[in-house]
Amino acid sequence: MTRIAFYIDALKLGGAERVTLQWASWCLQEGWSVTVITRRPTSQDVYPLPGGLERQVEPQLHSLLEGLGWWAFPLRILQLRRMLRQGRFQYLVGLTTLPSVKLLLASRGLPASCVVSERNYPPAKPPALLWRLLRRLTYRWADLHLVQTDQTGAWLRHHCNVRLQQKLPNAVHWPLPRHEPLLDPATMVPLGAPLLLAAGTKARQKGFDRLMPMFRALATADPDLRLAIPGIEAASYHGHNQQDWLRELLGADQNLQERLILPGAVGNLGDWYSRATLFLLPSRYEGFPNVLLEAMAAGCTCVAADCYTGPADLIRDGENGVLLPPNADANAWSSAVRELLDQAQRRERLGLAAQRVRHRFAVERLRYQFLRGLEDSSHGR
Repeated sequence: MTRIAFYIDALKLGGAERVTLQWASWCLQEGWSVTVITRRPTSQDVYPLPGGLERQVEPQLHSLLEGLGWWAFPLRILQLRRMLRQGRFQYLVGLTTLPSVKLLLASRGLPASCVVSERNYPPAKPPALLWRLLRRLTYRWADLHLVQTDQTGAWLRHHCNVRLQQKLPNAVHWPLPRHEPLLDPATMVPLGAPLLLAAGTKARQKGFDRLMPMFRALATADPDLRLAIPGIEAASYHGHNQQDWLRELLGADQNLQERLILPGAVGNLGDWYSRATLFLLPSRYEGFPNVLLEAMAAGCTCVAADCYTGPADLIRDGENGVLLPPNADANAWSSAVRELLDQAQRRERLGLAAQRVRHRFAVERLRYQFLRGLEDSSHGR
C-alpha cells in the first residue's frame, strides 16, 4: 500500500489547513495509507478529519532542551526524521514555509519523494532571516513544488532556484461542506437588510482594517447596512485582539458597532455567502484565496483587491466580479460598493458569471492533477 505523510504546523482555522485535509482525502480515496503530522497538539484541530486518516503530533523535546531555542533545532529535525523513517512513507508533502523547510531537511537522503507547497506569495510575508536562508538552501532539493499561481512559481525560480514545479490552484467543493459551529446569519442580520460579507482569520493580511472607513461612510447613509466578518476570533493573535482592533478603527458610534458583526469561527459559511449582498476581499496579499473562490461558487457578487496573488486568477474585472487596485483607498472602495448596492441587475449578472468557477476549479479536475504530480515526482528518484 502506498504510504504518504502531510506535514503542517497545525490544523487550526485557515486555508492551508483545509487544503491539507483536502489533499489527504484525495489520497485516502485512492486507497493509500495517509498520515497528517503537526507540531502543535490535536487540541488545536478545527476541521473534522477524514475517516481512515492517521493523526500524529511531533513529540515535544524535554523542557530544558526547548529552552535552548535555535540551538535545539537540529534535535527537532532529527526527531522528525525518526518519525519519517518509522512511517516508511513513499511520499512526503509539506505545506507552508517553515514546515516545508523542516521536512526537506529531515527527509534528506530518505527514499521518499518530497513535495512542498508555499501557500502565500513569498515576498509578501517573509519569514525571519535564518528561515529565508534555509529556504534558499533547501527548496531546490524538493522533488516537486506545487504552486498556486504563475507569480509564485516565477519568484521561486528566481530566488530559490526551483525548477520542478506544477501549478495547482485550490479546488472548490460544491456544495460547500458544513461543520460545527453552525451559526445562522438570520439570527444576526435582520431580514431584508443589505449585508456586506468578508471572511478570514488574519485581519491585517486580509485588509479588514481597510473596510472600516468604507463601512462607516456607507452605513452612515444607509441605516440598514450590515458588515459581517466571520473567522476573526476574539482571542489574541500575534499580541493583539483582532476584534478589538477592528472595532477601534470603526469608531465609537454605538449604532455602527452593533451593525459590525464578528461571529468568530463559522462552519457553515455557505449560508453566509447565500445571505450576502456583496462579498469583499480587500487583502494586502494572498496565496490563492479560498474564501473568494467559495463566494464566487456560491454566486456572490464579489469585489476584491488585485493583490499578489490569486484574485486576478479568479476575477475578470467587470465580467464575473470587480477588481480594485491593490492600494485602493476608502473612497474607491466606497464608490465601487455603493454602485453595486444600487444596481441589483448588475449584481445578478456578475454573480451568475462567478458561478462558473465551479467548473474551472472542480475537485475532480484538480484531484487528478495533484495525484499525477505526486506520481511524476517519484520518477527521478
